[in-house]
Parts: sequence; C-alpha cells; structure tokens
Amino acid sequence: MNTAAQTEILPKTDTDEISALTDEACLLHEAAVEAFTDGRAGDAERLFRRSAELFELAEGPDGLDVAAVLGNLGPIYEERCDYIEAEKCYERAAAIAGEAPDEGDEDVAQLRLSVLRNWGRILRLQGRYAQAEPVIRRQLAFVEERFGGESLQTAWALNDLGMLGKYTGRFDEAEACYRRALAILEKHFGEDCVESASIYHNLGGLEHSRGRFAEGEPYARKSVELREREYGSEHLDLAADIAALAALLDGQEKFDESEPLYHRALEIFRGVYGDEHYEIAVNLNNLAAIYQAQERFAESEDFYRRALAIKEKIFDAENVEIALTLNNLAVLYQAQGRNDEAAGLLHRALAIFERTLDGDHPHLVTCRENLADLSA
Repeated sequence: MNTAAQTEILPKTDTDEISALTDEACLLHEAAVEAFTDGRAGDAERLFRRSAELFELAEGPDGLDVAAVLGNLGPIYEERCDYIEAEKCYERAAAIAGEAPDEGDEDVAQLRLSVLRNWGRILRLQGRYAQAEPVIRRQLAFVEERFGGESLQTAWALNDLGMLGKYTGRFDEAEACYRRALAILEKHFGEDCVESASIYHNLGGLEHSRGRFAEGEPYARKSVELREREYGSEHLDLAADIAALAALLDGQEKFDESEPLYHRALEIFRGVYGDEHYEIAVNLNNLAAIYQAQERFAESEDFYRRALAIKEKIFDAENVEIALTLNNLAVLYQAQGRNDEAAGLLHRALAIFERTLDGDHPHLVTCRENLADLSA
C-alpha cells in the first residue's frame, strides 16, 4: 500500500494567486501525511481532500498533483475497508497519471506505477477479476518498458499478476509469475532476503489453493522465518504469514498447531484494525473450519456468522469472499442435517460464483459438488 507522500509536480506560473493556492495545497498535503502517520485518519482525509481541491483550482482537474493527493487519500479508505471510495480515488488518479507523458521524469513514472498498482489491487480485493486484469497487465507492461524486465518494479508487478492468477484459478500462470519475481528479488538482494517473504507467502497460498497443503507448508514457514527475523513478532505482515501457515496446517489436520497460530494472528490484527476488518473475517472463517472439523458445531457456526457479517459489511453482495463463507456455513449445516438451510446458502453462493468466476474454477466446482451432495 502506498501511503508515502508523492512528490508534487507543480505548474510553472508567475500568477500570485496560483502560487498561493499551490503553496497552501502543499502545506495541507504535508499536514495530511503527518496526520495519517500519527493515526489521525479523519484529519488526514479532510486535509487530503482540501489539498486536492486547491490543486484542482490551481492546475485544473487533470493536474498531476491532484493525482498524487488522490493516490494518498485512497489508503485511508482502504484501511477502513471502504473499497468503493478507495477505488474511486485510485481510478481517477490512474486516469490522470496515465495520460501524462513522463519524458524521463522519475516522479511522474513512480506516480503512474503507484496508482496503477493500487487500482488493480483494489479491484482484485473486491473480486472484480475481469476488471482487475487489464489494469494489472497494463502495470506490468509499463514497468517492463520503463524500468526494465529485471527491475524491482517488474518483480512486484509480476507478484500482483500472480495473485490475480491464483484467485482466478490460473495456477500455473500464477506460479510462473511468482518464480520470476522471486528470481529478480534474489538477484537484487540475495537469497533469504526479507523482500522475498511476500513471494514465499504467495507460493504457499498457491499450493493451498491447489489443495497441496504439505507442499505449501515449507513456503509459509519460510515467509514467517524471514519476516520475524527482520521485523520481530508483532508486525502486520508477519500476522498474515502466520495465518497463511495455519491454513496450510489445517489442510493437513494439524489443528493443535494451527488454532493457536490463528489466535496469535487475530491478536495482532485486532490491535491495528479493530474488530471489523477483512483480515479479521478471514481468520474467523478459518477458525470456524477448525471447530467444524472437531465437531464443535456451535462454535463453528458462531465464527462463520461473525465472519460473514464482517464481509457483508465491507463488500458488495456479489463478492466472492461472501460466497466462500456462505458455502462453508452451508457445509456445516449439511453436517448437522440442516439440509434446507444448507441448500439456500449454497444456491446463493453458486449464483455469485457463476457470475464472477470461470466455469472450471475450484470454488465453483466445489460449490456445485456440495449442492449435488444435498440432492443425492
């Protein structure tokens, strides 16, 4: 997530009024960055918006400084899981920066990269994969041409494309992207660099999606090792690594090890995000699956419903994440003989999957199989 202040690209003018507007806009932008860094998101939002308004008065609606401020406003909404507002910021910023010739200007190039990456990611997070793909591929094409095929910018664009491939079920393509990204990072930083932790995390997640849990475990353990060595035991990225390792252990029915890992990750996430964040929902969903496997049905249902409530609050009704939890809750009901309730949830989940995913995607296939089992 890009939360650092962008370099302002100011118009050349001698007009005193324009100069006064840009000076004030710059001061407001700096104050907004400071407020966001201090955890005062509400103040930061207000200051960023006022800064953008003044830059727009000074430069017009397509000024690069407007794009830079919008690029920094987006993360405020993203941190709140207000993905729709974040998307609006990133999309408009990308429209502005994408049309501006950089003519070798590093600041303009970095701005374009930043807003493209954020826009593609926010579309993927909302499960809008068909819309995310051209943005992410545009990002990759841009960085390969602008920075080179072995650049760090290319490594992270490949990682983004790999993540999209995982979510859309194109697993071989995803793996190729991850491995190419890992090779670039190790070329720049050496083996076992902390920068590669994210790639190992994603390689583990890919094996989880393939159902190859034992094969994914070493990748997940590697990401935890690298991140904890560098950042200590309370880092947000480490929490995500711990949760990913726990999910792979679940697949091997190593519940005694996975359950405390989920609780550890939840403690870190709650300390930063509170109780209603996507990461909280994911971990509640996974803990519910553990309880279901142990036939602790009441606890499992409670956790699934809490996860579903969070997802329904932060996503629109057609999001894949909602369908995943609907499917899981339905399987729990089926195990308890509550088949009518299970069927209703599965039909809801299937409708979302069919509108969102390709016909051979594992989520869609599994949901159809679960519905067929009810009818058998």
